Amino acid sequence: MHIALVAAALVTMAACKPELPSRPPADPPMENACGAAGLQTLLGQPSSVLETMRFSNTVRVIRPGMAVTMDYIAKRLNIEVDDAGTITRVSCG
Repeated sequence: MHIALVAAALVTMAACKPELPSRPPADPPMENACGAAGLQTLLGQPSSVLETMRFSNTVRVIRPGMAVTMDYIAKRLNIEVDDAGTITRVSCG
């Protein structure tokens, strides 16, 4: 009987949760501000293909062990390359 009373109290308390004030929606993130979505075809290609390309935004080629800043710049294109010189990731930031 004691367990039934505790269970009933928990159900009642859960039903009485306070209404939180609504907040305005946050600005949507600029996930593709640098155009990375259109450059996913670079994945798996050698980094040498970048030498023949022109980009309208700042480009940062990140190689293994390379020190990079942690600041986020939505319009900056990040291209990550592995030890073999193969492009492994294309993203904004």
